[in-house]
Amino acid sequence: MNTLHTYDYVVFFIYFIIVSSYGIWVYRKKKSATRDSKDYFLAEGSLTWWAIGASLIASNISAEQFIGMSGSGFKMGLAIATYEWMAAATLIVVAVFFIPVYLKNKIFTMPQFLSQRYNGTVAMIMAIFWLMLYIVVNLMSILYLGALAISNISGVDIFTCIALLAVFSILITLGGMKVIGYTDVIQVFFLILGGLVATYIALDLLATKSGQVGVMNGLTLLHNEANDHFHMIFDKENRNYISLPGLSVLIGGMWIVNLNYWGCNQYITQRALGADLKTARGGILFAAFLKLLMPAIVVLPGIAAYVLYTKYGMFHTEMLDSKGIVDVNKAYPSLLNLLPLGIKGLSFAALTAAIVASLAGKANSIATIFTLDIYKKAINQNASENNMVNVGKITVVISIILAVIMSLIIGEQLMGEGKQGFNYIQEYTGFVSPGIFAMFILGFFWKRTTSNAALFATIGGFIFSIVLKFLPLWVNLDFLTPYGLYQPNFDNNGIFEIPFLDRMGLVFLLCIIGMSIITNIENRRGVVPKGLEVDTKMFKTSPGFAIGALIIIVMLTALYTIFW
Repeated sequence: MNTLHTYDYVVFFIYFIIVSSYGIWVYRKKKSATRDSKDYFLAEGSLTWWAIGASLIASNISAEQFIGMSGSGFKMGLAIATYEWMAAATLIVVAVFFIPVYLKNKIFTMPQFLSQRYNGTVAMIMAIFWLMLYIVVNLMSILYLGALAISNISGVDIFTCIALLAVFSILITLGGMKVIGYTDVIQVFFLILGGLVATYIALDLLATKSGQVGVMNGLTLLHNEANDHFHMIFDKENRNYISLPGLSVLIGGMWIVNLNYWGCNQYITQRALGADLKTARGGILFAAFLKLLMPAIVVLPGIAAYVLYTKYGMFHTEMLDSKGIVDVNKAYPSLLNLLPLGIKGLSFAALTAAIVASLAGKANSIATIFTLDIYKKAINQNASENNMVNVGKITVVISIILAVIMSLIIGEQLMGEGKQGFNYIQEYTGFVSPGIFAMFILGFFWKRTTSNAALFATIGGFIFSIVLKFLPLWVNLDFLTPYGLYQPNFDNNGIFEIPFLDRMGLVFLLCIIGMSIITNIENRRGVVPKGLEVDTKMFKTSPGFAIGALIIIVMLTALYTIFW
């Protein structure tokens, strides 16, 4: 039933009141500090390790996971969980090698890093790139997918849902990073609790349908009925190989996706940049443990929906879009509609928490980059602290309004009609991430890297991605298929393409090669680049962190061994 009962609304409004009241309390308690731009944008020195970890997860887990990843779970199975599990390993790398460099060099924004390491031109170009990416891909997709889910659950039309999500996220974001960081702790509580409840109900329903009782029987049944959905590594004969190309998820492009996202992304690193090293590392390690849990919340429900759909004939109406095409993005909302009264409200609150937290985090990062790296440097160099805070708040409102407009105009075209919303986000982010990661990684650890080399990676990486994506439209490349480079994309009328993870790996290598050549040429001409302060002692970790990291690595090894 695609409506919410009174009990569901009661549960939801309890969540709304708790989050709003706590946010107002945090804002008023810290109000005097919000006149300082660093405190407003970064919550400098105010977030604990558990707040940082919770905020990282709340900002990361959103509609793209609950809706997009569940939809991919419906279609591809557990393999899509590689984004979550490989992220856990990536977070350890970021905590050990990336965060110390940022904190040692007092870097608060990613464009600031580029300006400090390279020059203002590289920083300004990337600031504009990031703003476009965050608004056009991230904010818009989160709004559309989130509103689609909420509309399917509540029966409220999608336009109203988009508007309400936008307003709620603006209210949270205007309080600054302190409000976002501490309300995210509550958001994560609702997110995990509601997500686990939805998974529990789905597995219990499967057991009941087969005449058995209990969640463990449901999990066993799920594995038996959808055995093909419990493999992490695809071979080339799998129709989903184009999305997750075999070993690339372990030794290829997946590392670029995650290292760029978790280590070179204002939206994520911002949570840790206002803390000391020990606190930042503790928060990141906490987030890594939580990432191991996420597939149980966002992937298993999609697989359960697949079994209920194919074996028991459920959701055949609910999962159709306006054109009568099966829309995998409706798998999770369809499942939530089966929940009992009150419990449905809890899961609805969890979904809303995930969407709002992610929107707020993205909007705050947009405001941070625009205010500190564009407005302060190029528009008003004498801006006061209070003026920058106000500009940040205006930027939040404008960016979300732009995302609302785009989600209404092109949301369905890009993510509807049976397309996997999660793949859309990953692929189009991948047009810029290889070049970004290349200039960051060389900027960190190769002091000779020059500004022109970084500029090559910024612009050249984007051009390489475009060419490799659309080359099959211009040239017949079928002969490359046996060698694994190009594969048919069945979600795009069978057109031959490079799997986007492989494309990202290839573009990254081209950027590294190009940057190395340009750097060596300029070094011979006497160009002396600006290096960062890097000391190997910075990378030493505490025994507690080392033990926690080892536990995560052992768990990941076991998971991939079991579900290979």
